[in-house]
Amino acid sequence: MKKPTAAIAALIASSAVSAQSSLTLFGVVDAGVSHYSLKSSPYSRNPLRPPPLTMATSVRTHQTALSTSGTNASRIGFRGTEDLGGGLAAHFWLESPLNIDTGTGMSNFSRRSTVSLSGPFGEFRFGRDLTATFLNDIGSDPFVTNGVGTDVVALVGAYLAMARGPGSTVSPIDNYVYTSNGISYFLPPNLGGFYGNVQYALHENVRESGLPGSRSSKGRYMGARAGFSSGRLDISAAWGESIAADKAAPTGGRATEKLRTMNVGGTYDFSFMKLWAELSRMEDRRTDGFTASRQRDIYNGGLIAVSAPIGPGVIKLAYSRVKFENGNRLAAAPFGDPDASVSRLALGYVHNLSKRTALYATVSKTQIRNGQNNPAVMGIRPGGSASYISTGDGQVGFAPRSAMGYDFGMRVVF
Repeated sequence: MKKPTAAIAALIASSAVSAQSSLTLFGVVDAGVSHYSLKSSPYSRNPLRPPPLTMATSVRTHQTALSTSGTNASRIGFRGTEDLGGGLAAHFWLESPLNIDTGTGMSNFSRRSTVSLSGPFGEFRFGRDLTATFLNDIGSDPFVTNGVGTDVVALVGAYLAMARGPGSTVSPIDNYVYTSNGISYFLPPNLGGFYGNVQYALHENVRESGLPGSRSSKGRYMGARAGFSSGRLDISAAWGESIAADKAAPTGGRATEKLRTMNVGGTYDFSFMKLWAELSRMEDRRTDGFTASRQRDIYNGGLIAVSAPIGPGVIKLAYSRVKFENGNRLAAAPFGDPDASVSRLALGYVHNLSKRTALYATVSKTQIRNGQNNPAVMGIRPGGSASYISTGDGQVGFAPRSAMGYDFGMRVVF
């Protein structure tokens, strides 16, 4: 067990000797105890069909687990830089997730795997990386989209990608959080506080010549982000589009589905506290290949949060909400409002024992309205594997209603 560690240490030491190149081993180890409690309740939206007596009470599911990544994502990685002279530099970044509870997760570098070339012109980057819009989710959330405090804006985006696609062999939420096969350009850092990047991810589908129906752009991603950071203020806007479906129909049309995200987020530091905010709009646009009819589902979300230093620690308070507007309103709920919403209030505290080590505690309350409408996306869970009970036809049945979550843990950065 000591030989690989010694080899890595020797490699880092030998690389550090050279003034023109560097290699860094880095990571986060975060583990804790978490408890999740989910509530599902009966509903009836049809006055002619009341819930059966067997559905008169709510049902709760619970789970207590040894969790990971309660306040920062557990990971291990290697990054390196070589000075090529003339202001040019070559870089690589390989980062793998870690599951501290089971010791698994190092089978790939699915968090990030990139190689890049930088210079006075900026940086060209190739490989798997975070999407432009998810960078805004991270930068606008004091919980950094980790643990039970994760804002529902980011979670709805991830759940939507999981439910509608395109997914990948790496992760079902790809093209929202991460994108593979990407080509990115980042602006140089000396633009007076302005920054930004553009991304294009190849779908890599195979097309057979002579078969026009084999053409498909499913899996393609495009995104862009632009921002300004100076002193206390940091604000940015981003846009992204993922093609979840693209298939020729026998009638000659195409069945397509595009997931689009637009968000604006930022922070302002008052010294005694920091303000965090984000506005987001996600759209699921579908075109029927047979009738050419179109449907657009909309998810409007927002986040407002504050964090403040208290002694050696930081306290965090965040409220986030997303409202779902069904594009097929009549079919969704002929007896009432077809829209659904989910909100979360989260409170957390991180106590720094040193610059690298901290203890943390987080609690959150999630509320879901009309959860029977689109439960796969709006049924936001605090974590773990406990699930809501979701049954019925949208008129009578059980639906997600609320959830509580707690995290107590420890984090070490290296």
